[in-house]
Amino acid sequence: MAYLLTFAVLAVICLLLMRFAGWARRRGIGGGLMGPIDEAWHPSADRFRRETEVHEQRVLPPRPGDDRTRP
Repeated sequence: MAYLLTFAVLAVICLLLMRFAGWARRRGIGGGLMGPIDEAWHPSADRFRRETEVHEQRVLPPRPGDDRTRP
């Protein structure tokens, strides 16, 4: 009986962590949490994360001929 209870608690904890990971990925907040871990254990993932952040911050200039006053 104790093994079943232990397994059930571990399963619930794993399920909650998986749901949190999906929520963090959708909201885009996972990089701040996983950044130091990626930097220590997987340096190429950390470089990719930084490149992605820089890419997301870039704003493309409007193309010539685009009129923003018309709907």
